[in-house]
Amino acid sequence: MQETRTFSDKIWLVLKGLFMGAANKVPGVSGGVVAFVAGFYEEFIYSLQKVNRKAFALLINGRFKSFYRYINGRFLSLLILGMVISYFSVSKLLDFLIDHYELFVWSAFFGMIIGSIYYIAKDFGEWNRKYLAYLLCGIIAGVSISFLEPARENSNLIFVFFCGIISVSGMTLPGLSGSFILILLGNYVLLLVDSVNALFDTFSELLQGNTSFVHNTERIAMLKILAVFTLGSLAGLVSLSHLLGYVLKRFKKATYAVIIGFIAGSLGVVWPWKTKQIEYDAYGNIKIDANGHIIIKGYDRYWPSEFTLETFWAIIFIFVGGAIVLSLDIYQKNKSSPTYG
Repeated sequence: MQETRTFSDKIWLVLKGLFMGAANKVPGVSGGVVAFVAGFYEEFIYSLQKVNRKAFALLINGRFKSFYRYINGRFLSLLILGMVISYFSVSKLLDFLIDHYELFVWSAFFGMIIGSIYYIAKDFGEWNRKYLAYLLCGIIAGVSISFLEPARENSNLIFVFFCGIISVSGMTLPGLSGSFILILLGNYVLLLVDSVNALFDTFSELLQGNTSFVHNTERIAMLKILAVFTLGSLAGLVSLSHLLGYVLKRFKKATYAVIIGFIAGSLGVVWPWKTKQIEYDAYGNIKIDANGHIIIKGYDRYWPSEFTLETFWAIIFIFVGGAIVLSLDIYQKNKSSPTYG
């Protein structure tokens, strides 16, 4: 899988990792869809699949260059670099945009997912009853997950490790949003907001020569949670990639049918017109979690009752989101097109 990459290819790969990482942080959006549409999904899966016994044997024996080549290290390192950058840049921007322009952000993502469905399905080929059944299974699974009720926050380290394994599903399974799964598990704010902010604050203090955080028990606890979550994520990436690599080799077209259905079923999560279901206590007061965040039970989705200027712009952003994805099709025509076995 290792190949020679030009400087522009390397920059593009970092950017793809950046968008993939940003997508993973947005509830309802899957980083795997970015990988799929940008044309590097299979290479991503098969590269992760190379993290196996042979790779660890090369590493233990000090054959670092062989290890790096064997796991397609240049590809993975550039992609991961983009993801890391996104967590401290694009992710922050997305948080700001969702807070201030929530309807338009969800509209753009809704359009992107519709564009992604078209992009993935256009080269599928002939649909028969078997593949339509797989498609329907994917749709049912996606819709079912969309309407589950969120759980309570849980900082138990074993549970946090499990959350790490589950959260990376969005990177390996297009259509399954890892961040949305974390919302359902009750740990989205803890793992993708509070712990990441704790790491950011720690780096900022270290750059200023300030090490007082070592006496901050709450900060240390957050960093410990983030470390366990990261380990769980790495374990999930490797284990899921092996499973998907096996499935893609033997049931490729059926797998793609399920993925297309799953993405279509997940549209309900990013439906732009929705209101938050805020949780109240027995006295009618808004419930706040341990970190000062309002507890959200879920969302009420609705159709816009009036065609206002805001609705007009939301529809425009849906088309813009779709156009962004479809414009990648033009770029990909100069590269390798998706093939189905």
